[in-house]
Amino acid sequence: MSGHSKWSTIKHKKAAADAKRGKAFTRIIKELTVAAKTGGGDPDGNPRLRSAIADAKANNMPADNIKRAIQKGTGELPGVTYEDVVYEGYGPGGVAVYVEVLTDNKMRTTPEIRHAFTKHGGDLGQPNSVSWMFEKRGTFSIPLTAATEERLMDLVLEAGADDLQTEDDAFQVTCGPSAFPAVRDALEKANVIPTEAKLAMLPTTVVELDAKKAAQCLRLLDALEEHDDVQNVSANLSFDEASVAEEA
Repeated sequence: MSGHSKWSTIKHKKAAADAKRGKAFTRIIKELTVAAKTGGGDPDGNPRLRSAIADAKANNMPADNIKRAIQKGTGELPGVTYEDVVYEGYGPGGVAVYVEVLTDNKMRTTPEIRHAFTKHGGDLGQPNSVSWMFEKRGTFSIPLTAATEERLMDLVLEAGADDLQTEDDAFQVTCGPSAFPAVRDALEKANVIPTEAKLAMLPTTVVELDAKKAAQCLRLLDALEEHDDVQNVSANLSFDEASVAEEA
């Protein structure tokens, strides 16, 4: 299993716990606000906002919360100004780590992200130090109960997706950024609801780690994921899951 897929699966399993402690809602509200601010409050003309709304609905966010977040972005309601920031660095074993952040105070967030890297055996790098090892892709996580593999394959390939894999309890669909809206719309029209649908940075190569290094790297990724300002974390690690479980 690829490093992205394994880390994606781990994050998927954490989603319910994240929602319970408010992390998921905080992340989505920020994305709704920034998407509305940068592209307007009409989801039909704003793909980023439409994706954020779909994410909010998949996480059972109340409609009023969605509306208020959008209104803060468009200026109809007072709100905080967030800034898109990317941090790049290396984890244990030379793993490339790409961190996407929305923050209202970069001067606070930067040292906190640097501390997370340092504490867990990594190093915060310079801009563009690892981005060349990733590419932006559309990703969808779909429960196995939502459709048969054959039906889903026909549906997403016709809409422009280029890969479908089965991992644990979900189908993982990927596509190019330009095909993302069409695949999302095709799933919506077929009443196939993803648990997660987003544009993400996926690694083009992976680094194989032994159990000890992998466990250490996963602690770094967990620490970054748990930071309130972090929206997405991508890493190019690969490891044997059973060995890492023993190490943990």
